[in-house]
Amino acid sequence: MGKNGAYRTVQVESEYEPIGEESTPLLAQDVQVRGASFASSAFNLMNAIMGSGILGLSYAMANTGIIGFSILLLVVSSLAAYSVHLLLLLCDKTGISSYEALGEIAFRRPGKILVACTILIQNIGAMSTYMFIFKSELPAAITGFMNTEASGKWYEDGATLLILVTVFVVLPLALLPKIGFLGYTSTLAFFFMLFFTIVVVMKKWSIPCPLPINSTMNLILNTSECTPQLFVISSKSAYAIPTMAFSFLCHTAVLPIYCELHRPTKRRMQNVTNISIFLSFVVYLISAIFGYLTFYAHVESELLLGYDTYLPRDVLVMSVRLAILLAVLLTVPLIHFPARKALLMLCRGEREFSWLSHSLSCLFILTLVLLLAIFVPDIRNVFGVVGSTTSTCLLFVYPGMFFLRISSEPIRSLNSVGAVSLLVIGLIVGVLSLCVIIVSWVQGP
Repeated sequence: MGKNGAYRTVQVESEYEPIGEESTPLLAQDVQVRGASFASSAFNLMNAIMGSGILGLSYAMANTGIIGFSILLLVVSSLAAYSVHLLLLLCDKTGISSYEALGEIAFRRPGKILVACTILIQNIGAMSTYMFIFKSELPAAITGFMNTEASGKWYEDGATLLILVTVFVVLPLALLPKIGFLGYTSTLAFFFMLFFTIVVVMKKWSIPCPLPINSTMNLILNTSECTPQLFVISSKSAYAIPTMAFSFLCHTAVLPIYCELHRPTKRRMQNVTNISIFLSFVVYLISAIFGYLTFYAHVESELLLGYDTYLPRDVLVMSVRLAILLAVLLTVPLIHFPARKALLMLCRGEREFSWLSHSLSCLFILTLVLLLAIFVPDIRNVFGVVGSTTSTCLLFVYPGMFFLRISSEPIRSLNSVGAVSLLVIGLIVGVLSLCVIIVSWVQGP
């Protein structure tokens, strides 16, 4: 990253240096230009990891059991950290500063185009889904706080609210030239997620068990249903792995954060990654456990829906719903950054930073995202299929494939075996995700 915010790639020598545990910084930074701090980078990465997927983890635990879920979550988080490790090794070896450029090194120009298109599709899909959630949920959150019935006021129109928030909040943040500037909003988003987790823990003792099954609370469920299950295997267990896998997807943001990190060495960025994934793992696990122990087998696929049923008009629940919406909103500028970078690489290649190109690409992407969120009624289903394939590629397939292609390590080395494992796991998770989505379509709501 140059002084004027331009993206630049270090020229790659014809003979790569052997991969080591530590080398010189990825990008030679001017001593007078300080990059993003360690804490700011960690919060940015945590914001890239955590999103609305946290609402579905209790449902995943109900379908896998406490121990089964904990093991799967640990495995998936470890694989996510390991795939980032492979990406950083490749960056350390080649001097490459972007995911797209790694694709070019591995498979020439087609590889670069493939990666850029994958990032663009996945991030636009994620932003559109987040905006759709915001448009659908914010009016209800506002009327809930105002304790009024729907009356046709402007603030009850989700599309109007979405346009206003995009223009006055998302656009100014998305126009920032460096991802490191989003550290403050990412910190705020993380504390919103932390607030959500604290409320889930607190409300464990506010809802009785057995749960009442109707509004009069005359009928109750069998007391045996208040016993937590340690292991569960059913047809719905297949939903758990894709949910957890996509809950740790942050790979499109890793390399931009790496480029702007103060003193950007592989070991320092790996520490940022490990801390971010670990803290996300803790927040995920605690919220999932206490959400499950509140509703047991009757936990909703979106956790907050259960609280709406049994704790209507609860101030803390309404506050946490608003906090999740704000956290999701503050994630949009962060995942917009790699999408814009991928679009500029496709259109302009590696050129000096230009405010005109920067602004036009930003406006184009946000306009497209807004149109999708407002006019496509089943946006989550549309991008469910696309997201299951692109997310799997970015999380598992590409890191393993690029490492095997670029690295000169023997195929029996630990990293090469790990890369092959990521490829296999990626294919399994991708196929499983598609099957889950197709089954959910067939079964209906």
